[in-house]
Amino acid sequence: MAELELHLAAPRGYCAGVDRAVETVERALELQGAPVYVRKQIVHNIHVVRDLETRGAIFVDDVGEIPAGATVVFSAHGVAPTVHEEAQARNLEVVDATCPLVTKVHSEAKRYDARGYKMLLIGHEGHEEVVGTMGEAPHAITLVETEADVAGLPDFGEDQPLAYLTQTTLSVDETRGIIAALKARYPWIHSPTKEDICYATSNRQAAVKELAKNVELVLVIGSANSSNSCRLVEVAREAGAASHLIEDETEIDESWIDGCSRIGITSGASAPERLVRGVIAWFEQRHTITSVTEIETVHEDVSFNLPRPIRRALAVVDPDVAG
Repeated sequence: MAELELHLAAPRGYCAGVDRAVETVERALELQGAPVYVRKQIVHNIHVVRDLETRGAIFVDDVGEIPAGATVVFSAHGVAPTVHEEAQARNLEVVDATCPLVTKVHSEAKRYDARGYKMLLIGHEGHEEVVGTMGEAPHAITLVETEADVAGLPDFGEDQPLAYLTQTTLSVDETRGIIAALKARYPWIHSPTKEDICYATSNRQAAVKELAKNVELVLVIGSANSSNSCRLVEVAREAGAASHLIEDETEIDESWIDGCSRIGITSGASAPERLVRGVIAWFEQRHTITSVTEIETVHEDVSFNLPRPIRRALAVVDPDVAG
């Protein structure tokens, strides 16, 4: 068996927004019992979704599929105002698990719109976060996916107030070029008061860059619809290491390991740590592991309060947890 060193990126895995969203569904199930309906995947990880399904969560694509008067949890990615209106029309009990950092971008969009701004949203078409953000001001927001898109944008005059926003889970490097192109074309464009790309996305990308310096191969654990996980693969490759996205250890191709002596492992912000342990166990069963080393670039200690309806319910049964 080949001798291998395993290097783990830190930070990796769950961010505070994902942790909050998953716990929101878990607590809702504990407090009221099954079923609890969830619009879309609560986070973009199939293992998390399947686990919650076994506990009684029912995932739907549209609130119209939910019985009138039932409880619905909105996912961490956020929803457009029209979804809230549809839920209200069906008399649904809404528990909004939108990540507070996504909510910040929604708030920015509403403030800019109220002041007459046009907005350019850097993001990926069809991603749930982008759909939700654009829904705050569909008449005022234009999506920009690539640097090349900038040339095809409208010829806004300098008398038109203009601002840009970004999807929170993008690559810092990916957005840098787009932002530079926007500023070159529209020198008066306003930037967000604070960068929209979330701390966890930035931290995980920085950790992967450092990891890639020390290994030949980086395995990123995450689902294909997880934007931040896909970006980690790109970041690792740009940093000089081969890299592959895997759902779990069953997707590892032994041929990737040929000629490698140092393997890097990380996970996207919606991937639970147990999947990392499963990948480590896979290597231990097939190879001689000489060391398992964690490479930490920054320590994270961010946490978010649970949504208010959950806190109120917990205050009755579990005051210490309710905080």
